[in-house]
Amino acid sequence: MNRFFRSRPFSHHVPRALLSLAMLCVPIAHAADTVVLKVGDQQFQTRGVLEASGQLKDVPYQIEWFNFPAAQPLGEALNAGAVDLGGLGDAPTIFAYAAGAHVRVVAATRSQPIDLAIVVPENSPIKTPADLKGRRVATTRGSIGHFLLIATLEHAGLKLSEIKLEFLQPSDAKAALASGSVDAWSTWDPYVALGELRDHDRSIADGVGLSSGLSFQVATDDAIKTKHAVLDDFLRRIAAGQRWALSHPQQVAAMQSRVTGLPPEVLEVVYQRAQLHPVKIDDGVIAEQQRTANIYERAGVIPAHLDIGPGFDRQFATP
Repeated sequence: MNRFFRSRPFSHHVPRALLSLAMLCVPIAHAADTVVLKVGDQQFQTRGVLEASGQLKDVPYQIEWFNFPAAQPLGEALNAGAVDLGGLGDAPTIFAYAAGAHVRVVAATRSQPIDLAIVVPENSPIKTPADLKGRRVATTRGSIGHFLLIATLEHAGLKLSEIKLEFLQPSDAKAALASGSVDAWSTWDPYVALGELRDHDRSIADGVGLSSGLSFQVATDDAIKTKHAVLDDFLRRIAAGQRWALSHPQQVAAMQSRVTGLPPEVLEVVYQRAQLHPVKIDDGVIAEQQRTANIYERAGVIPAHLDIGPGFDRQFATP
């Protein structure tokens, strides 16, 4: 095995409590002997697009949905083989690789990285990234928010050691920011949009010029071997749904609002500004992902150099 897949491991199991909370199993199927595809999702983003675009009609296999609040537990579920496929941002994908997960990127999408931001309360004295020095900043370990914070500090000439970093899940980070327990929060949509529209949070930095805007569908090696045709069909449906969603943000927002309980006006902002669309996995995409990994390496977050290339599988459907 290439050393790309050998580094410090995540836990090799997913706690039962995590799965019981994360799993909202919605079978789309039919006969008992049909193939079951276990799909990990974050805030039902993938499911919302597929349902709104009609891509879940006449699916010839069974889908079980597992919903997660952030990338880290989804990455652990992939590592444990509890799900076959899941959507991860570029930075969480690198953490999964560094953890030794037997997974590969099978599809790629790109969004406008304005959907990533470091936010502060409306009346905060923090105005620029330089003002974060000595401050308490929350993010989720291994998330795209974690990457944004590292890249923003590097661009501002600051080191991670010059802030007080607190790793929190999104719900806890949001509460900590509201209570003043932390001074800033590095996060992503829909949390950025929700904070801006409902709590009047301010963005002091976003991902433009720092983040590739890439995100991926990541599958386990076992699923690639045993469910290849099903994965290929499902990835085609995701790409078709994403293309449809570009011109139908209101319909997607309304559907996802019914599933998640988030306000539709917040979700509409999310889809309008993200402009999420499928892209082909090519040498350019892999090179961008390598640059992201190198930023983690320079910050000392990843202890060894990672060769990203072997973690991509180009044999599946392309846009």
